Amino acid sequence: MFDVRLLEDKVILITGGGTGLGRAMGERFLALGAKLAITSRREEVLAKAAAEMSVDSKEVFYTRCDVRDPLQVQEMVSAVEQHYGYIDVLINNAAGNFASPTEHLSPRAVDAVLNIVLHGTFYTTLEVGKRWIEQGRGGTMLNIVTSYASTGSAFVVPSATAKAGVLALTRSLAVEWARYGIRQVAIAPGLFPTDGAWSRLAPTPELAEKLVNRVPLKRVGDKEELTNLAAYLISDGAAYINGEVVTIDGGEWLQGAGQFNDLLEVTDEQWIELAQMTRKGKS
Repeated sequence: MFDVRLLEDKVILITGGGTGLGRAMGERFLALGAKLAITSRREEVLAKAAAEMSVDSKEVFYTRCDVRDPLQVQEMVSAVEQHYGYIDVLINNAAGNFASPTEHLSPRAVDAVLNIVLHGTFYTTLEVGKRWIEQGRGGTMLNIVTSYASTGSAFVVPSATAKAGVLALTRSLAVEWARYGIRQVAIAPGLFPTDGAWSRLAPTPELAEKLVNRVPLKRVGDKEELTNLAAYLISDGAAYINGEVVTIDGGEWLQGAGQFNDLLEVTDEQWIELAQMTRKGKS
């Protein structure tokens, strides 16, 4: 199924591509013949990732971009096109999230998530989509949402709201832009631990265990399971899949909607302690 030429010569742009699941997807795409462009806010992280991934004649281009800024998005897409000449696939992966009682949130905290996840995804989608339409070329956009994008979830309300918007964007453009040969797909991951996200969402072993126990398969996901799914969805073999979101969560949402609903058991004192630990993990 995963022939080494599956993504041969496809130019793939990944936001948030220097770390976590973004980097894991990039490494998998390279192994399947793709040419890669990665972007994020931290240039030193991008440079390190690109150097480590650029082995065995694999081509990785990086350029810094804060997807919350439409002008930076425009400049970033131009830089990728200048380097490769074109873009075939956009992976909207950049994200931010943390667990908190909603009444504890400030407007700035809300914006920190919505501006990256919802606005950043929309800005990048719009910039790449407009160019594809003007150029008369099709392409594929893969959005990384979440297993609670459809159900909502307590204690991660900005993320749930933003990801629901991205899911709506996926389904809406699947109809509107299909006439231009632009295809939309999405993946809704469950628990796939990464250093950054895990430190903010499950900062204690007890909380991590509680989250894992909600999964019927009683384990977290393996990165390769997600990257294989992503590779298939952006490949020509999935050319008739449009507007679909594929959930990969070990059956978790079927067991109980809302990944963080069980945090109702956390006391006010524990929330204060968790907030302190989250800040330490973020730094």
